[in-house]
Amino acid sequence: MKRVVSVSIGDSKRDHYVETEIMGEKFIIERIGTDGSIQKAIELIEKMDGKVDAIGMGGISLYLWAGRPYTIRAALPIKRAAKITPVVDGVGLKNTLERRIIAYLHNNDIVNFTKRKVLVTSGLDRFGMAESLDHHGADIILGDLIFAIGVNVPINSLKGLYRIAAVAAPIACMLPFHMIYPTGDKQNKNNGSKFAKYYNNAEIIAGDFHYVKKFMPADMRNKIIITNTVTAEDVDQLRDSGLELLVTTTPEFNGRSFGTNVMEGVVISLLKMSGKGNTPAEYDEILDKLDLKPRIEYLNKAGVAVQC
Repeated sequence: MKRVVSVSIGDSKRDHYVETEIMGEKFIIERIGTDGSIQKAIELIEKMDGKVDAIGMGGISLYLWAGRPYTIRAALPIKRAAKITPVVDGVGLKNTLERRIIAYLHNNDIVNFTKRKVLVTSGLDRFGMAESLDHHGADIILGDLIFAIGVNVPINSLKGLYRIAAVAAPIACMLPFHMIYPTGDKQNKNNGSKFAKYYNNAEIIAGDFHYVKKFMPADMRNKIIITNTVTAEDVDQLRDSGLELLVTTTPEFNGRSFGTNVMEGVVISLLKMSGKGNTPAEYDEILDKLDLKPRIEYLNKAGVAVQC
């Protein structure tokens, strides 16, 4: 049996465990939160190194991306904690799966993005999603300055994001991680009034759920959210907010959509079994075989939920 564990610096209340079968292989998939402690995450990874098939870095990415990678300094000790087991942060699927999901939604007339107003909470984090939305004609607003560092300046294009990133990203990547992303119990706190106008002006909100949730207003009627990791409690909250449609780029397992780092751990395990590497082309090849579909739930509108 394969075992993939996400060691997350997020809230331990969001932990989850599931046993499932993927492409004929039995998997244990698990998420363990460290409540904001990078040191505890390092210690857990050191203990599991060589004993599991893949480890996901949850709640933190190794890179931000804006035309080129920018390395987050705080993530390096976590990445280097394992000497045997591969450690992945989800970037491989952000570059492949999330592009494919946007195309799938658009090409199957589930969500037509042409000229739709889409708020992307962070284009540096969900670069594949942002680029695919732009490719499919969405009118995107990028909230990197707004949601990451609290500067109330929207970015209206990917070119604008790349220009700003060339100056700001190297500095941001040197900061303590909690200054640019909610960690630990901060992931459950909401500041919905601060930047509500950006949600109100958008038809679709896309991006990491912790950013989405942190600033989400109470009223989300007639809105669509495209995100990644949600729990059953998150779904209940979204339903109560009046949200029309929820899409997660990763499938649901027992009421929980795991993060891209977890699913990348599954992909890496399958690639390793077949003797393949980890290039985007090889990711796409295994994704074709997995035939992953987004989790689609109409929360406040008549519709048929599509599950993987």
